[in-house]
Amino acid sequence: MPCPLQPAAAGAVLYYLDMTKHELVGHITSIARIDESTCVLLDRFTLRNLEILDTLHEGGRSLADIIDKTITPMGGRTLRRWLCMPLKKPAEINERLDIVECFVHHETERLELEQILRTIGDLERLASKIAVGRISPRETVQLKIALQAIKPLKEQCLATGNEVLQKWMQQLDNCESLCEKIDHEVREDAPSMLNKGNVIATGVNAELDELREISSHGKELLLRMQQREIENTGIPTLKISFNNVFGYYIEVSRSFSNQVPANFVRKQTLANAERYITEDLKVLENKILGANERLAVLERQLFDDLLHKISAELPRIQKTASGVARLDVLTALAEVAVKNGYTKPVEDEGDELIIEEAFDHARSKVKAGTIIEKI
Repeated sequence: MPCPLQPAAAGAVLYYLDMTKHELVGHITSIARIDESTCVLLDRFTLRNLEILDTLHEGGRSLADIIDKTITPMGGRTLRRWLCMPLKKPAEINERLDIVECFVHHETERLELEQILRTIGDLERLASKIAVGRISPRETVQLKIALQAIKPLKEQCLATGNEVLQKWMQQLDNCESLCEKIDHEVREDAPSMLNKGNVIATGVNAELDELREISSHGKELLLRMQQREIENTGIPTLKISFNNVFGYYIEVSRSFSNQVPANFVRKQTLANAERYITEDLKVLENKILGANERLAVLERQLFDDLLHKISAELPRIQKTASGVARLDVLTALAEVAVKNGYTKPVEDEGDELIIEEAFDHARSKVKAGTIIEKI
């Protein structure tokens, strides 16, 4: 039965976040209480004494050490959460056991899933970074790779024919349109920091492409303009130079002054030459001198626009990450079962523990067919 203080407690937490200026809470999409009717909440003393997460003895191994064969970090966190809150309801327990058994019997699909999981990484962590606007360009590429792996992952699960898995797969979303957008807009070799540049792919924004061309090839552009003006005016000694007073200018020797076109505006007269400026040269000068600064601003703007679109898909990404984490745990448990020769137990509402055909790994004295009644 819900406690009337729970909404107040949740509100207090959100109020605290607001008062301490933790304003980026987009990853908190829902708040729910832990239902103690569905699981056992193990306290830290129980966890410690039973050596579930950590061992009390040097060189020892905890339960988590033995059964944690998860591939992704989020799978490892999910397994530990399950160990700390074991299920109560036999139906839910048997559902997990059925999937583990399915993966035990479908080794090919399980091994394929393990390879796919290695490409996904920590999708949960990426989702949390999206919510607070701290995902890096390189991590957006990893997000794309992770989401692209969802389709083949679902195919392998569906190939097992397991009905529960088929139901679970409906919760996974590969966000195809988002993947295509990231693939189109972010370079495959994007750096880990936005200020290093070369994040947005070529062809996304015409101004950005032009600024990159100017930033990388400013000298070549000036030489091209110089060659074009030589051809247009017929002045072989014409050259474009730069100084801190006038910036870029066109210099023409006095012997060719009569060939200077009308659009050349005189800036300075020297003993043997005249210096001019043109509207085209002004435009190119502004572009060259301001290219790097404008380039950084524009790339930030384009990347922020992309992050805004990614954030809109956050609930779908979070739901998918949760499903993948559960799948990671269950494939890992299947691997442990195969490796250690574990047998699937059957859970029911009764109060009897029945052990049949037990075999002795640890010199146990439990005999085959032993029935221990009313635990």
